[in-house]
Amino acid sequence: MKFYISTTGIGRVTISNSSGGGGGGGGGGSKGATVAITGAAAARGRLSSRTLLPVVLVLGIVLPFLFVRIAFLVLESASSSSCSSPIDCIGWRLFSGRDTSQKLKEELTRALMEVNDGNSVEGGIKGSLESFNELVKEMTSKQRDIKAFAFKTKAMLLGMEQKVHSAKKRELMYWYLASRGVPKSLHCLCLKLAEEYTVNAMARSHLPPPEHVSRLADTSFHHVVLLTDNVLAASVVISSTVENAANPENMVFHIVTDKKTYTPMHAWFAINSLKSAAVEVKGLHQYDWSEEVNVGVKQMLEIHRLIWSHSYNNLKEEDFDYEGENKNCLEALSPSCLSLMNHLRIYIPELFPDLDKIVFLDDDVVVQHDIASLWKLDLNGKVVGAVVDSWCGDNCCPGRKYEDYLNFSHPIISSNLDQDHCAWLSGMNVFDLEAWRRTNITTSYHKWLKLNLNSGLTLWQPGVLPPTLLAFEGHVHPIDPLWHVAGLGYRSSSAHGEILEAAAVLHFTGPAKPWLEIGSPEARSLWNRHVNFSNSFIRKCRILGVGG
Repeated sequence: MKFYISTTGIGRVTISNSSGGGGGGGGGGSKGATVAITGAAAARGRLSSRTLLPVVLVLGIVLPFLFVRIAFLVLESASSSSCSSPIDCIGWRLFSGRDTSQKLKEELTRALMEVNDGNSVEGGIKGSLESFNELVKEMTSKQRDIKAFAFKTKAMLLGMEQKVHSAKKRELMYWYLASRGVPKSLHCLCLKLAEEYTVNAMARSHLPPPEHVSRLADTSFHHVVLLTDNVLAASVVISSTVENAANPENMVFHIVTDKKTYTPMHAWFAINSLKSAAVEVKGLHQYDWSEEVNVGVKQMLEIHRLIWSHSYNNLKEEDFDYEGENKNCLEALSPSCLSLMNHLRIYIPELFPDLDKIVFLDDDVVVQHDIASLWKLDLNGKVVGAVVDSWCGDNCCPGRKYEDYLNFSHPIISSNLDQDHCAWLSGMNVFDLEAWRRTNITTSYHKWLKLNLNSGLTLWQPGVLPPTLLAFEGHVHPIDPLWHVAGLGYRSSSAHGEILEAAAVLHFTGPAKPWLEIGSPEARSLWNRHVNFSNSFIRKCRILGVGG
């Protein structure tokens, strides 16, 4: 007996012996035929089962894939504008995934090009979607075609780009506005010191002490000049210079300030007197200038005010861009451009008629090394010693180029100067006052101011340096770049590590002055180390770094 598998189940065949006992010959032949037929049927059953099972398995795998593929093509074709009906698209796209992808890419590109019209896109920005999820929701719910998708996507991206641009503009404007203010702590310091001047006789004591008065006009001493109305900044400049001086007893500091700041400035240096160096504090109201100088100062300030107003009005009318020329113009529109203390440096020979050689320091500098050898520099007959070349190599300016200050589209400027020439750094300079008096630099300065006025105030941007560059042209002696490293008042400085350590003077040029919170903490730390945070006035006014 044997078993077989058929489509109807499991069968059983009984095979009898063909050489069976007598009288069974005819019957035996019949049974043999039956067995033969049954065997053939079993063979067919085995063949059908072997064929059917793989077919069923293949269909089980293929049919779901075909169903999903056809469904996807129907949905895709329904949203396509290139087919008259979904059925038209399915036939040639069923097994052509690569061609479909290419065609979809071409169609999307064409749609984006069609909505490249600025007016149509700009008109849709107001109603543009805020997020990609909203875009997908609208496209699926309203069954938009690919052109509508491209239009909405582009409008959304342009809207986001405008928001980023606007945010950058506002952030830069706020940063510059923050740099224009005077911190409450500095106001507090001036008020406390002014009060001390009125109630404390020591705060009104003579500066310098009587035994040092003779040094003020003695040319054998090293004279340092500061023009400032910032008490805290002046204290840092002088303390850092004295701390790093090999022979501080040879130094004499001349501070010139305005009438408003005179009493707190005097009180600070009278109370915190230096045992070695001599310090003189003098207010502008204490000078007895000639009528000619008074008239010249008034004209100078008036022209600078007109230049400032002209640039300010032009900036308001323009579509402000946070990069390029407008960024420099923002910096040039600083209130310091109108400060008398900044513009008076062109009158240094009149301020100190008895001196022959001085080192001028801005109030936003820190002195890191002994600067005594500056007075020994041979300027080769030039008026000013300044950093012109940079430590960063050839074709690299230490500050900016002439084109950043002057208008080279005007023939008066372009015919006299090279726009790629590096502007010399101001803020730490050696002045030979005798050579200055032999030249007509101050007169040339005023001639350029009047020429700018007659040219419609278009020769340069507001600021102290542009007319100074013109007046001192040909009278500058380059000094070693490591005497003066500037640019620490910007968000990023190219000077790092060894350069900062090697520099004799660090200058916080730029909006982020070290006494402001917007400055870089790393750069501010170089300045803060020279602030006397143990001083009672510093602590009472909570100067930056003391109790917040």
